[in-house]
Amino acid sequence: MALLLADENFPAPAIERLRQLDHDVLTLLQTDMAGLAIPDDQVLAFATTLDRCLLTLNRKDFIKLHTQSDHHAGIVICTSDSDFIALADRVDLCLKDAKIA
Repeated sequence: MALLLADENFPAPAIERLRQLDHDVLTLLQTDMAGLAIPDDQVLAFATTLDRCLLTLNRKDFIKLHTQSDHHAGIVICTSDSDFIALADRVDLCLKDAKIA
């Protein structure tokens, strides 16, 4: 089981599937940061304080943040896929391969 924080743009059906696969997924919408449009670096810092890997579709910005600093609990950067179940299954497989799950 991985501890994950999904950003506001990560699809809800994929989050539900990850939960079915026994991952502990918290969403920004479930926190006091919901709807605040906080900057990406603050989203990553928040995930780090919670010791959760960040789950996002925002490749450009979070790859850049990772190259600036690797002081975080991890970033799972996905490509957009309208098949949300397949998206979640790929995340699950990657987490297991990385021995995070």
